[in-house]
Amino acid sequence: MTIRESTPTVLVLGATGFVGRHVCATFANAGYHVVAVARTAVEHLAAHRFIAFDLARTPAEETARFLGDERIDVVVNAIGSIWGARPEEMHERCTAPTQRLLEALSLMPRRPRLVQLGSVLEYGSPPATAYGQAKLAATNAVLRADALGEANALVLRIANAAGPGTPAISLLGQVAARLKEAAVRGESAVVELFPLRAHRDYVDVRDVAEAVLAAAVSTATGQVIGIGRGEAVPVRSLVNELIRVSGVPARVVEREAPAAARGADDWIRVDTGPAYEVLGWRPQRSREVALQSLWEECDQKAASV
Repeated sequence: MTIRESTPTVLVLGATGFVGRHVCATFANAGYHVVAVARTAVEHLAAHRFIAFDLARTPAEETARFLGDERIDVVVNAIGSIWGARPEEMHERCTAPTQRLLEALSLMPRRPRLVQLGSVLEYGSPPATAYGQAKLAATNAVLRADALGEANALVLRIANAAGPGTPAISLLGQVAARLKEAAVRGESAVVELFPLRAHRDYVDVRDVAEAVLAAAVSTATGQVIGIGRGEAVPVRSLVNELIRVSGVPARVVEREAPAAARGADDWIRVDTGPAYEVLGWRPQRSREVALQSLWEECDQKAASV
C-alpha cells in the first residue's frame, strides 16, 4: 500500500497565513499528508507540498476535480485572516473563496470534511467591521450548505491568536517590532499605540491549530464553536506583559485614534464550553507562554540578520 493510500490527506487553504502555517505543522505532526494551498508560495512551507491556487477565480468544476484528484480527506479553510485590507476587498478575500469552495464540494460524490475558520469579529448585529461582516457571510454560507447536505462542515470561530509568527501588522506584532528595534540599538523603546481600551480573548495559535485537528476528526456538523481561552483581558495588560517578557525598557504612548478607528473599547470573550463538549478541546498554553514564544522567535530572527 502506498503512503498516499494509507495516510489521510488534508488541504489547507490560506496555508501561508499566521494560523494556516500552524495548522499545516500540527496536521503533519499528527501523521497527515499536507497539501498547502495559497495564491503565492513562501519559504516556510517547504516541508509541505505547496500548490499555488486562486480559489475565488477558479471555476467550481475545476476545483472539484482538483480535490478529487488529490484525494483530499479534510479541507481546512483558513482564508481571510488578514489585517488592513480595504473594506471593498473583504468580500473577494474572505467570502468569495468560501462560496466557490462550497460550489465545488456540492459537485463531488465523495465530499471531504470541511473545517471553516471564522473569527470572533463576526459577533455583533451586524458585525462592527467589514472583515467581520465578510467572515460572517462565509460562515452562513457554510452552515447553509451543511443544512442542505452539500457539505460535511464545522465552523470554528477563533479568538485573537498570539504566539510564534504573530503578524507584524497586529497589535502585539507592532509592539514586538518596536521593542526589538530598541534592543538592537541598545536604547529604551517608545511604543506608540492607539488607546488600549479593549478587552479581548487571546489564545495561543498552537492551541488553535490543535482545535482544528480535533474538529477534523469530529463527527459534529452544522455548528459554530468558539475557540479561545474563555477570558477577556485588557489588551493593555498584554502589551505590558510582552514588554516584561522582552526585558527591554519601554514607555507606552497612547495617541488619539482617528475617528474611523474609535470605539475600540470593546469586550470579547469566547464561551469555550462547547469546544470541550463537542471536540474534547481545551487550551493548553497560557497567554504568558504565547507571548514568550512570540518574543523568542522575534529575538531569533534579529540574531540571524
